[in-house]
Amino acid sequence: MSLKIVVARLNHETNTFSPIPTPLAEFAPQWDAAAYQDQKGARTAMGAFLDIAESLSAEIVTPLAAMANPSATVDAAAYTQMTDAIVRTIEEGCDAIMLDLHGAMVAENAEDGEGSLLERIRQIAPHTPLCVALDLHGNVTQKMISNADIVVSFKTYPHIDMYETGAHAGRLLVDLLQKKARPVTGWRQIPLLSATLTSNTSASAMQRAIALAKAAEQQAGVLAVSVLAGFPLSDFRDAGMSVVVVTDNDAALAQSVADTLARSIWQERDDFVYDSQPLRESLAQARGLMDTAGSGPVLLLDHSDNVMSGGTCNTMDVLETALAEGMRNIAAGPISDPEAVAALVRIGVGGSTTLAVGNKVALLQQGISKTPLLLTGKVLAITDGVFRVSGPIYTGSTIRMGKSVLFDTGAAKVVITEERVEPYDLGVFTSLGLDPASMDYVILKSRMYCRPVFVPISRGLVECDSDSGGPTSSNFDLFPIRNVRRPIYPLDADTPAPV
Repeated sequence: MSLKIVVARLNHETNTFSPIPTPLAEFAPQWDAAAYQDQKGARTAMGAFLDIAESLSAEIVTPLAAMANPSATVDAAAYTQMTDAIVRTIEEGCDAIMLDLHGAMVAENAEDGEGSLLERIRQIAPHTPLCVALDLHGNVTQKMISNADIVVSFKTYPHIDMYETGAHAGRLLVDLLQKKARPVTGWRQIPLLSATLTSNTSASAMQRAIALAKAAEQQAGVLAVSVLAGFPLSDFRDAGMSVVVVTDNDAALAQSVADTLARSIWQERDDFVYDSQPLRESLAQARGLMDTAGSGPVLLLDHSDNVMSGGTCNTMDVLETALAEGMRNIAAGPISDPEAVAALVRIGVGGSTTLAVGNKVALLQQGISKTPLLLTGKVLAITDGVFRVSGPIYTGSTIRMGKSVLFDTGAAKVVITEERVEPYDLGVFTSLGLDPASMDYVILKSRMYCRPVFVPISRGLVECDSDSGGPTSSNFDLFPIRNVRRPIYPLDADTPAPV
């Protein structure tokens, strides 16, 4: 008799301070057969799950494949509809469950989005083998650990091992099904609210923590070790770092490995704290880089308004300050401002005007509003904003920026779009006829995803935060954090060690 396996994907990194709403439409949910088609061949954890299930000649049921870019708390109706679809399918009976989740979802009706879903599943399928793949930025909770047999997270940021993580979790599920192993889990939550920029796995303490996790996986009986940086802008009790260890029927070993790794991370806790420089100091550093050897632009990474952390793509602090400092030959974008796009489209290519750009989305959760930036310039290009990704992240996928305009102010060439877009491909500029390699400075609303494609054409980069606040700033002082458990470092300097 063949196995019946339920495979589903539900991904959202919730920034509870983001002003960008998260209704069902933001997830572009694919249901049933469409979910299978959407994920078959994808380099996601769900893509790996489908390959593994097919290798077992299993009957595969795919109730949902849904992912929304980071944004505000998920609408209650959206969360209910998507999770109900998964639960209903499992209620019909199955032999195994494979879930591609994020780990940092907060919904209006479920503070612990993933934990609440897993708890519901366990109530109707208490003994069905269940594995979960999580994002490295998941905020792991007791509910998640208590209601899953196997939990494995990404080991890279930028995330280039999504498929490999699904394959890892899936292999362990197969071993459980075939009684080759009996996975048990150890977990240690660390009272550490790490800044997202410090979770770069190619640098600093996070790189060392991942190296220790990989080394621990070589121990006899250890099946998986995950270090989760957490997502600090999900303001709920369990935001923060954690370690999850899966062993073969050895709970004491699992907890020992988790505790040892947690202690190591805690000893380096200051390396998980990001010190934001004043913006003018960052720009002075960028001007200094222009005097060094090399070619190409200096990248100015505006991590205070990063799309992939829930940013608006609408704040103007970095461009405004750069212009005030007399910097020239700047490329900036994409800036999401549908109102400005509509005005520039009406003017047409070759037309000149003065108009207000950006700073139009109030940051209500932070109590911040900004004044739009007046720019005078000429329309160089107008496109439909559609192009195909050629770079190393999401290669071959299609980007849709909405109607897009290249606006030349003399000192800066600015890409203004209808939609929020993470600049992880040169096409955000080249699709409008602008070669970013020819500029002196390139302002990108990105923390990390821009790096694999823009760093190779640049002479260096500078991380730029907003002094006045942005929805994804790395300066925790700019956020009214109320719900996370306390004490927690660095909010509380006297936070005790985790173990």
